[in-house]
Amino acid sequence: MQAPQFQRLQGASMGFLAGYVDTLGFVALFGLFTAHVTGNFVLIAAALADPAQTPSLLKLLSFPAFILGVAAARLLVASCEGRAAPAAKPVYLLQLVLLLGFMACGMLAEPVGRSAGIMAMTAGLLGAAAMGAHSAASKLLLSNLAPTSMMTGNVTQLVIDTVDRLRGAADAATKARCAKFFWPVLAFALGCAAAAFAYRAFGFVALAVPNAILCWHLCLNEPEAA
Repeated sequence: MQAPQFQRLQGASMGFLAGYVDTLGFVALFGLFTAHVTGNFVLIAAALADPAQTPSLLKLLSFPAFILGVAAARLLVASCEGRAAPAAKPVYLLQLVLLLGFMACGMLAEPVGRSAGIMAMTAGLLGAAAMGAHSAASKLLLSNLAPTSMMTGNVTQLVIDTVDRLRGAADAATKARCAKFFWPVLAFALGCAAAAFAYRAFGFVALAVPNAILCWHLCLNEPEAA
């Protein structure tokens, strides 16, 4: 597969993964955002103001778990760089291990009641760590792509470029940027919808989908430009 085609596919598949995991965590674990620090800041503030809300400890701990995921990915990438070795697949493997842990602990926690038991808590923290590693990989290794888990900035840029195209002020770079941002945004939205229905039907087993995406990327012979 040629590098431009692979990059488009990579952006879409990782956007789908991020939307899927974030929505499943939200639906399954008391409104927890595994991929969005902004959303968790809001949830933490609300929980601190009203401790009677849905389990606050999980939301409080999800932020440091996310940070640990980012830090682990950074150290892994730095280690690979020090050995002049490709870092993409080791970071995919880190995400896979964390997401498998998310799925396994979630399955052990089922049925999840109105309070977060130890297995549900562990599942949520592993999910947050996995998405921390995902976000770090987007910054460190996929900087040529649109961010795959931060859709606010993506949608803002996409709307700006679309308006410029509609008013006839777009150049070739604007058109290329539209395509760059469109596919991850669309894939993220589709991932959100898919996860909401899949969790209702299958529970935490539905996390097999993002795990399969990571396994697929681990098996691909990725172009150097990726």
